[in-house]
Amino acid sequence: MKKSLEEHAARFDEKAEAYDDDETPEYRACAGLVVEHAAADADDTVLDLGTGTGAIALQIAPEAGRVIGRDISDGMLEQAREKAAERGIENASFGTGRFREPDVDESVDVVTTNFAMHHLSDEEKREAIEVIADLDPDRFVLGDVMFFDEPDPDEPFYTPEVDDPATVGTLADALTDAGFALTTVERVHGQVGVLVAERVPAERTVTPQDR
Repeated sequence: MKKSLEEHAARFDEKAEAYDDDETPEYRACAGLVVEHAAADADDTVLDLGTGTGAIALQIAPEAGRVIGRDISDGMLEQAREKAAERGIENASFGTGRFREPDVDESVDVVTTNFAMHHLSDEEKREAIEVIADLDPDRFVLGDVMFFDEPDPDEPFYTPEVDDPATVGTLADALTDAGFALTTVERVHGQVGVLVAERVPAERTVTPQDR
């Protein structure tokens, strides 16, 4: 049976202090690509969903105007705040929020997430992408467990009891349906990758004065 939101939060609360010690090379490569493709600058507000201990948010913060981290785990958020304080990063804030309810009431320019969305079902992923689209960011960078090939049960990138990765095609369709254009696909591994999506500008109505 799929775990509830509260069970997921408790699971990550327990893992929070040692979470950064368990990073795989594929995770690190994926995180590096997410930061690179976020391409934040001093005028950007960046929202990092499923921020965990702030791995992505704190790398982006030195280049961004402001970074907002959201997660369901209080333990992970506390680790992120401690790391920000230790590094003297003052333009990053961390609070409770989830993909479908990010609790953000300001405009954002870039949305990022890394190794978090695979906890949602395919339908929940689609709902989350629609919520992200409603925030009207210029760019959405998704790094995650995703299937480029047939999944290999011997590979350690997901646990069926708690994870539900999607195929790249499923994610691409959800992004397109939400009004994004998929501009970059980075394959890190057969089951790990990064998708970069840009907002498609709304078509402008031509008035007689424009003719």
